[in-house]
Amino acid sequence: MVIVLSVFYLATCAVLTVGVGSALARSGRVVMAALFGDDTVAAAVSRLVVLTLYLLNFGYVALTLGAVAHVRTPAQAVGVVSVKVGEDLLVLGGLHLTSLIVLARIRRRQRPSGGELGPNPWPVQRPRASAGSRSS
Repeated sequence: MVIVLSVFYLATCAVLTVGVGSALARSGRVVMAALFGDDTVAAAVSRLVVLTLYLLNFGYVALTLGAVAHVRTPAQAVGVVSVKVGEDLLVLGGLHLTSLIVLARIRRRQRPSGGELGPNPWPVQRPRASAGSRSS
């Protein structure tokens, strides 16, 4: 039972980690390009952030894997796996929050002196007024 539980825990955490990493890479590439101004640098930094996420999360999973060794009943197995997966989700959320804080600090340092915001790197496209509507 311990082997089945360990394999299930590892597979679940691997799917969660890879899913969060790929979402981070897809969404983060646009933010990185806006921050660094170069698509090549943005792609490289995005890969490094995702690699860091993988290393930290899989390291955490490896360290906590030993907790499943004391399981004797299926009810205990469900309880242990749910707690371990919940902890893994909290670690992934913490890593994601940390990366957002770092990106916000990078953006804040890019402000010109005087405290004014520079040009908006993420412009919002507003819908154009139709030919029959009035614009003020």
